[in-house]
Amino acid sequence: MYAIVEIAGQQFKVSKDLKVYVNRLTNEEGSKVSFDKVYLVDDNGSISIGAPAIEGASVEAKVLQHLKGDKVIVFKKKRRKGYKKRNGHRQYLTQIVIEGITAGGTAKKAAAPKKAAVEATTEEAEVAPKVKKAPKAKKEDTQE
Repeated sequence: MYAIVEIAGQQFKVSKDLKVYVNRLTNEEGSKVSFDKVYLVDDNGSISIGAPAIEGASVEAKVLQHLKGDKVIVFKKKRRKGYKKRNGHRQYLTQIVIEGITAGGTAKKAAAPKKAAVEATTEEAEVAPKVKKAPKAKKEDTQE
């Protein structure tokens, strides 16, 4: 079972007991956190897709630690001008472990029957055709 969930503004594909590094969360270490923006849940081949999110679905996780990521070098250069700037930063991260995924009951199924959609399009095709408008009358050139 896996899910696609939005955590701190980014989407992650998560499953149970998976450790994930996300942007810094405000929760304390050891606390539990729940994410409600679940976009897709796959439960042993049964796929539920939200529009945009699945109602009632959530992902529970536990905050393991807060840390800093590796240093990212930002190098700027303008050719032929002698301009070089070297900066860097370390991103603030939070390591979480996924403890459980609960699927909501009011989600769309990905394997919806296609016959209903075909019947709906044939019913719409029987609507009367559009009436064409008469062309505009041309103004005659008059010279005096």
